[in-house]
Amino acid sequence: MLNSLKRIDGYKVVARDAEVGTVREAYFDDANWVIRHLVVATGGWFSGRDVLISPHSISALNPEYERVDAALTRKQIEEAPGIDTDQPVSRQHEIPYYDYYGYPYYWAGAGLWGAAAYPLAGAGLAVPPRGAALPREVAERQAAEREQGDLHLRSSAEVIGYGVEASDGSIGHIEDFLFDPRSWAIRYAVVSTRNWLPGRHVLIAPDWIESVSWSERRARVELSRDAIKASPPYDRDAPPLSDADEATLHRHYGRRRGETLTPTLSRERQKG
Repeated sequence: MLNSLKRIDGYKVVARDAEVGTVREAYFDDANWVIRHLVVATGGWFSGRDVLISPHSISALNPEYERVDAALTRKQIEEAPGIDTDQPVSRQHEIPYYDYYGYPYYWAGAGLWGAAAYPLAGAGLAVPPRGAALPREVAERQAAEREQGDLHLRSSAEVIGYGVEASDGSIGHIEDFLFDPRSWAIRYAVVSTRNWLPGRHVLIAPDWIESVSWSERRARVELSRDAIKASPPYDRDAPPLSDADEATLHRHYGRRRGETLTPTLSRERQKG
């Protein structure tokens, strides 16, 4: 069952020994469209500082109770390297954070999460001893990543609201994202067409996005307005999408799951 990213905004986040705050947004990477961190507002206990919680440490996501369970202690979260969530987050910021928790690097491997297709989900987490020596190959890889200093994470709060253009005109704006709670991959952008087709929402898979201009706050899909108009509508209040629903949507556009529209997407995504 896919989850709405917008709906988990405000979910309480509970560590092993205490409630630590509420979800306020997420960071996803702009290459694979996978959620890499939840941004958690901690309130008064941590001087009001926001912290990042990786899916690696999330042991349960419970929509019924509007709750996220993290396999961490409050002290572990307090002592984690700080990241200014009001500034762009680069690989340079992520490396100390990943090293502190002992997470495998998601950018080092062929899977969505490095060598694996899924995050650890709270299994086998152990904070390495401070000052522990790193293997030489790991230290060298870290140094190379730090030199690149690339910005590759995007805030869901920022991208929600981006305009969406078809090949022959505007169709609306991004209103939400649907993600797979096991892999944390964003499967669809929920697009509101209210200024074109009032009261209607459609789904656009990231694979179908031809380009994104981050500076101009818009995404372009190589699909016609007529094709989008005739696509199956998305009802946010209906039961979750079934495999059959997804198959119908992909069949409408003549696409197989995971099939991209253009090989130039990664270059276009770097705009802005």
